[in-house]
Amino acid sequence: METVVSGIRSTGKLHLGNYYGAVQNFIKMQHEYNCFFFIADFHSLTTHPIPKDLHGNVKQVLVEYLACGIDPEKATIYVQSDVPEVTELYLYLNMNAYMGELERSTSFKDKIRDQPDNVNAGLLTYPVLMAADIIIHKATKVPVGKDQEQHLEMSRTFGNRFNRLYQVDYFPEAYAFNYSTNLVKIPGLTGKGKMGKSEGEGNAIFLSDSPEEIRRKVMRAVTDGGPLEMNQAKPDVIQNLFSLLSAVSSADTYTHFDDLYNNCQIRYGDLKKQLAEDMIIFTAPILERINDISSNSEYLRKVSKMGAEKARESASKTIKEVREIIGFKSF
Repeated sequence: METVVSGIRSTGKLHLGNYYGAVQNFIKMQHEYNCFFFIADFHSLTTHPIPKDLHGNVKQVLVEYLACGIDPEKATIYVQSDVPEVTELYLYLNMNAYMGELERSTSFKDKIRDQPDNVNAGLLTYPVLMAADIIIHKATKVPVGKDQEQHLEMSRTFGNRFNRLYQVDYFPEAYAFNYSTNLVKIPGLTGKGKMGKSEGEGNAIFLSDSPEEIRRKVMRAVTDGGPLEMNQAKPDVIQNLFSLLSAVSSADTYTHFDDLYNNCQIRYGDLKKQLAEDMIIFTAPILERINDISSNSEYLRKVSKMGAEKARESASKTIKEVREIIGFKSF
């Protein structure tokens, strides 16, 4: 059984984009692969979160992973910082990662533009830590988006460099894993690209949003003055609404509003109301489980402990072998 590794930064609540872009596939993968799904709290330290927020965000992601249907008996769900072997491998890989290649990383260039007053070493070596996350479990498949493919390529570079340096065939190469051919890209409500937190809370529908919050956000979604001719191409902001409709609504509902648009009879208020109600129906069972699991501290401790033990069993075996390859031996 091949090993799959994927992580999500502990920067807050999951939204519909996270669900359709990743989590729904994780739920399927856990039955067919040896899956490690981790909450990347080390990675979040580059933005210096306060301790209360860091802990709360980690808990939120863990709760929502479980509420969505990831089964801790089938997949290994763990918090990155519970596996110290990751940081040890990160150290070893850093010794063979070069400034030039790290500075050329697209994500590093983006980050120093976004946060010019906080250009820390963690931003520079982010791809090395990501490589350690992947190869610590000898993964061969990593579900990543286009924006992470360069990091995945760098993880292969670091693993292969280790193999060449020590003349071993130890770390396998991991490749991007598109589990589903029907991946849905979920746009944001502001009309500016994909759903996410960077454009503000109003851009995303979170899995933990109340029905009232969902209605309020959807009704504020950007629209235009309506089509001026039959079968007119939809501008981006309107196509965004239809893309959301195609994700959460029935095919008949989508066809109904598409026909109204093509015949210049669309009323965006009606479309938004329908979209909001269908989002509420979709998220309702997840929200109920989020509320139940959030209050069950004993269950969360059990899941966290079990995940850490399973992840450390895999990681400690790798570190033991890596130390021997490098030449660290006890007297």
